[in-house]
Parts: sequence; C-alpha cells; structure tokens
Amino acid sequence: MRSEGQVRFITISSRVQMTAAAVAVTVLLVWALSMAIAGWAQYRASADRDLLLDREAKVATQEERFAAYSEDLDAVSDDLDRRMEFIEGVAELLPEDLKVDTAVSDSTGEAAATVEKVSAAFPEAAKLARIEARQLAVVEGLTRYADWRAQRAAEALKKLDLNPAQVIRTSRNQAMGGPLDGLATAADGSIDPRFERLGLSMERMAALEQALEGVPQFAPARKDLISSGFGYRRDPFNGRAAMHNGLDFRGATGTPIYAAAKGRITFVGRRGGYGNTVEITHGNGLMTRYAHMSRFNAKVGQQVGAGDTIGAIGSTGRSTGPHLHFEVRINNKAVNPRTFLETAPHVLEEIRRAPELAHAH
Repeated sequence: MRSEGQVRFITISSRVQMTAAAVAVTVLLVWALSMAIAGWAQYRASADRDLLLDREAKVATQEERFAAYSEDLDAVSDDLDRRMEFIEGVAELLPEDLKVDTAVSDSTGEAAATVEKVSAAFPEAAKLARIEARQLAVVEGLTRYADWRAQRAAEALKKLDLNPAQVIRTSRNQAMGGPLDGLATAADGSIDPRFERLGLSMERMAALEQALEGVPQFAPARKDLISSGFGYRRDPFNGRAAMHNGLDFRGATGTPIYAAAKGRITFVGRRGGYGNTVEITHGNGLMTRYAHMSRFNAKVGQQVGAGDTIGAIGSTGRSTGPHLHFEVRINNKAVNPRTFLETAPHVLEEIRRAPELAHAH
C-alpha cells in the first residue's frame, strides 16, 4: 500500500493461507452435504408415494378374489374381519364431522364383479362378498375426503406464507417411537394398498390441519389499540430510525394478554429490553413473543389454547409506558403479525366449514 510516498506491505503466511483455504473448503463441503441430504429426502418421499400409487393401481382383480373365495372361505372371512378392525380403528381417529358427512356407496368395477361371480358360485359367501365391496367403497371414499381436506389445508397455509411441504417434513421428523404394531388386512401380514393409502392420506391431513391450529389467529390484546406497527420507525428513546419487529398494543397496566394460538409455553421470565416476557412455541418453526408484562399467568411447559390468558400488560424493560409488544417469528425470523391476525381467522373459518362444503358437493 502506498501512502504519503511510503510503501507498506502486508504479508500473509502460507500457514494462514492454508488455514483459510481449509475453512472455505470445509464450509463448501458442509453446504454440499446438507443440500444432498435435503434432495435425497425429497426424492425418497416422492418415490415412496409413486410406488404406493403404482401398487394401488394393481389391486386384486375379481378373478383373484374369486380364487380366494374358492380356496378358503374361512380365510376370506378372517381377512374381512381384519379389514373391519382396520376401518373401525381408523374411524376412531377421524373427526366427528368426517364420520357423519362421508357418503358410503356400493362398490363398482372389480368389487361388483366379485360380488356377482362369488354369489353365483358360492351362495353362502354372497354376504361376505357384499361386505367386502362396501368396505372398499368406504375406504376409497374416506381417502378422497381426506385428500380433499389436506389440499384445502395446504392452500390455507400457502395464503399465510407457510410451506405445506415443510410442515409435512417437520411432522415426520418429530421424536416418536413405541412397540411395533403393524397394520394388516390379511392373514399373511400384508395390507391392501387402498387401506395403506387411506392411512397416508389421513396422516397428511392431520399434519396440515394440526399446523393450522398453531397459526397465530387470536389477537393478544384489543386490535383497535395498536399504537405501533411492524417495520421501520423512529426509536422512542433516541429518535433514530430502527426496526420494530412486532406490534405494540397500548393498554392499562394489568389488562389481560391472550395467547394468539394453541401451543406450549417455552419461556417465562425477563429477557433484556423486552422486560417480563412469555414465549409460546406453536410447532413448524412458529413462535409468538409477548413482552413488557406486569405479571405472568403461565408456566414453562404449560399447554395453552388460542385466547387463554397468559399474563397482563405492563411497562417492564425498554418501555415508555404500559403496552404489549407482540412478535410472531418463523424459524426465529420476525414476520409481520398483521398477516396472521387479519388473514388467519378468515382462512380458518373456511377450513372449519369443510364438512358443510363437502356435503354440498
């Protein structure tokens, strides 16, 4: 570097250069590995679904079912009993509206052909064949309905700038376990792919609709008393431009503060300039923060629902007067709470009308 007629040199040793190069290569390898893992996971999920759809298209023909009835009527009866146990077990997991509003009709196609052929050859088995046809009709109807509800939930999440695919991945990656008690619809331990597809459709529906329950949807204080919005503003203490990561609700000290959505309390205490703070984790990377409280009505680990009282407005921390500072964070990144508080109630109302809409269709 030349300065005022003098030349100065900066020397970087070989060791420093090698260290810097090694760090850069390590970071690049970690990034490449993480991208490869994410890509493989997405490929496997897609491949598994494609495989199931292919299996679903290869269900037993009426000739194959006729052969089963011919060989062992008792075995067919046992299989139908197992299928009925499967259906009854699934029904216990379904919302009440799904049980009521799902239409059940007689099967067509191969199932109808099975009924006709078995009835002609084995009159004593005709009733079993009709039961099997009705079972398949119920399973396929439930699957279509679960897929419809899942699609509606996915569209609702997109309206709230949430990624349905990420919701599904997060749901499947949660800690879980327990003894293996595999489902089967046949004596050999296998499961009819149509029944398996119903299970997967219900899993997807449950994950997406559960995510919607954790979306901030209930105003933590009176919306008509918002005193400061999300975004850049003049800092009330030093007058300089600053980022405001939430909404401020003014109110008298002691005014109740409500949980914005269903979730679990993960922090209760003092947090720097926030003062007395409560944080609620809602799953899928969503977290809400309530600051400047005068008192707490919540404990860490407590499960709360939308609208539950968790504390009271105060002026603790970096505050000029009693108010609630409310934040919504996705993967610890602050987002505008108005998007949820103004949009979510309408979106969720449409979702809750799903049974009514399905009946209309």
